Amino acid sequence: MSTIPFLQASDVEHNLSWMDVSDAMINGHKQHERADIDDILFKHGDDAMLNRAAWIKGAGIGVKTATIFPENLKRNPVLPSIHAVFSLFDDQTGVPTALIDGTLVTKWKTAGDSILGARLLARKDSKVLTVVGAGAVAASLIDAYREVFPGLETIQLWNRTFEKAQKLADEKGVITIENLPEAIECSDIVSSATMTIEPFLNGDWFKPGTHVDLIGAYRPDMREAQDNLLTKSRLFVDARETTIHDIGELRIPIERGVIGENDIIADFYDLCNGAAGRTSDDEITLFKNGGGAHLDLMTALYIQKTAKG
Repeated sequence: MSTIPFLQASDVEHNLSWMDVSDAMINGHKQHERADIDDILFKHGDDAMLNRAAWIKGAGIGVKTATIFPENLKRNPVLPSIHAVFSLFDDQTGVPTALIDGTLVTKWKTAGDSILGARLLARKDSKVLTVVGAGAVAASLIDAYREVFPGLETIQLWNRTFEKAQKLADEKGVITIENLPEAIECSDIVSSATMTIEPFLNGDWFKPGTHVDLIGAYRPDMREAQDNLLTKSRLFVDARETTIHDIGELRIPIERGVIGENDIIADFYDLCNGAAGRTSDDEITLFKNGGGAHLDLMTALYIQKTAKG
């Protein structure tokens, strides 16, 4: 059997684009039936291994394996706590076709997911973007929104730790803000990627016509949006299977009766196949980025295709 290529960021990232990865996601949702997806999590104390698998008939099979070892930073300050690799297989034969740096796949999947949501739901004439958070995802979001929304005139960055926001703002050439409510009140798009558990985005801050992109919450106990933001918005997700029951952003308000499952208007499979998204310039659209394994697979297939030229 021929050697399976291992694709790293240095091999291919210079040829990737945010528009192209979101196009690949559109095609993946239009050309194939819904993916089969599943997760397996092993834990030994604080250490963990997570396997996220997806099978898209006619496209491919993929498994992203990530190890999370929090004590690594104490053992060696330069040793990351998370390592990941993506294994790609041919759908027809089961033959492995590539191994890809899992961090590379996650980076392009996560911001690509949000960018596709904005392409489908945000106003095309959006001028002001506010990014909430200042981690690696926020850095990708700034790059991605700049490419896909070239009409943006202002990008604002907010973080609980102002110094961290200022460092990233200087690197990316954007504006750092300290008053989050005032920044949101003048924003056309708000993209939030924080690690908060308690919801802090108040619906009263958002003007008509805003697109809200929620990325941070990924566990059942995590939320970014307060109830009054959910109830004044039209709600969309990337995939119903991975967001409604598994992530606190929607699970908690559904369990409390604040919203119902039927309030989730559409996901990517619906939107990419003709379902209505934004219906007026005045409505607030809220998109929950859940980042399912099928999006990792679509991203990995795009990276593999790009690497092959």
